[in-house]
Amino acid sequence: MYADQRYVPRTPRSVSLGGSLAVSGLLLAGLMSFVPNVIGVGPSKPIPIIDITDPVPPPPEPERKVETQPRATQPEIYIPQPPIPQPQQPVLRGTDVIPVDPPRTVIVDPGPAVIAEPPAPLPPLIGAQRDPRFASAYQPEYPSQELRAQRDGNVSVRVLIGTDGRVKAVEQVSATSPAFFEATRKQALAKWRFKPATRGGIPQESWKTMSVRFELKNA
Repeated sequence: MYADQRYVPRTPRSVSLGGSLAVSGLLLAGLMSFVPNVIGVGPSKPIPIIDITDPVPPPPEPERKVETQPRATQPEIYIPQPPIPQPQQPVLRGTDVIPVDPPRTVIVDPGPAVIAEPPAPLPPLIGAQRDPRFASAYQPEYPSQELRAQRDGNVSVRVLIGTDGRVKAVEQVSATSPAFFEATRKQALAKWRFKPATRGGIPQESWKTMSVRFELKNA
């Protein structure tokens, strides 16, 4: 079955590749020789080389001076001011009428002057006096703190006596201590009684100064 097959030696690749290249070179050479004849292009000539340089820019034009003409000035428009009104002086007009003499003033004698009598002087004020019926209530109670301190004291006060003989207000003139004055003030408002001052028999309010003496021997 395998008897008819023969051994064929392989051709080296280098030989086949070289042959292919030779064939291609021959074909390309023939083509190049044929193309110039068809196109009509002769043998190539050397191309001249031209040196191209940038053109020199022209010199700048001189600046033109703009001549400015002076602006024509407009004449000022004069506006007249209205006249200031002046106060008019009254017009004095003359008259031919002779004035009549005015009536004469008649002086009437008023007679003797009447002198008003001065008002009668007020009757004298009779001052208020202690009511003897309340003499036992005159001495205030001795302050306990002054009693413990074994200290005597003096008090002088001004009292306002009303028309009913009662004391309406008490003002301090002098006092040994505030405790002595406070005891006197309370006693005067609560227990002191007076016969009120009178003027022409009419009761009047009046101020009267009173003095009180605090002594330990009488406490």
